[in-house]
Amino acid sequence: MNKKGVILLSGGLDSATVAAIAVKEGYSLSALTFFYSQRHEVEITFAERLAKHFRMDNHIKISIPAEIFRTALTAESGIDVPKNREISESSIPETYVPARNIIFLSYALAFAESTGASDIFIGANAVDYSGYPDCRPEFFEAFKKMAQMGTKAGVEGKGFNIHTPLMNMNKNEIIRLGTELGVDYSLTHSCYDPSPDGSSCGECDSCFLRMKGFAEAGVPDPTRYRAE
Repeated sequence: MNKKGVILLSGGLDSATVAAIAVKEGYSLSALTFFYSQRHEVEITFAERLAKHFRMDNHIKISIPAEIFRTALTAESGIDVPKNREISESSIPETYVPARNIIFLSYALAFAESTGASDIFIGANAVDYSGYPDCRPEFFEAFKKMAQMGTKAGVEGKGFNIHTPLMNMNKNEIIRLGTELGVDYSLTHSCYDPSPDGSSCGECDSCFLRMKGFAEAGVPDPTRYRAE
């Protein structure tokens, strides 16, 4: 019998790679995907495709009111998505979504405890990232401690594992690993500011890291970019 796991499935290449890792390790996955009026709402469609591809037990889509987040990733904020910038880990960009991973992981924790799962998977990365504080190892260690103290399962000694298998990997290493595991990256989306037809801008931080990763990995990038 497969082990139960819960995965935060964004539709991006990181969460797709983590799904492949979890499946290889014998986990039967349930996925959570979030809609918060993000400009890249198309990622939800890609998450649906990934959930079917990996034959996940459940795929739950959760809506969060747009008013909760003020970020460049939501059109209602009036903040532009930064383009063609030099990515720095010393500054937090406008694409940071306030407390996003705290909120998303809290949903995953509630679902995991309700269904008897002890393992939560997320495609966070602290190497090729854009300076987000909730993508660091320290954050996940702190969240795990909170989960142990604030849940019935934790208090009773069952506890939870927060899996971040990509934490210390470069994007090209992630792509190489995913390719070895048979991930179809044409089923993934990364762009923060896609065109209405879903094509990627090729200029935002996420597009830059994706393009760089595929080039360094020596793997063809299946992404459809706006400039093509």
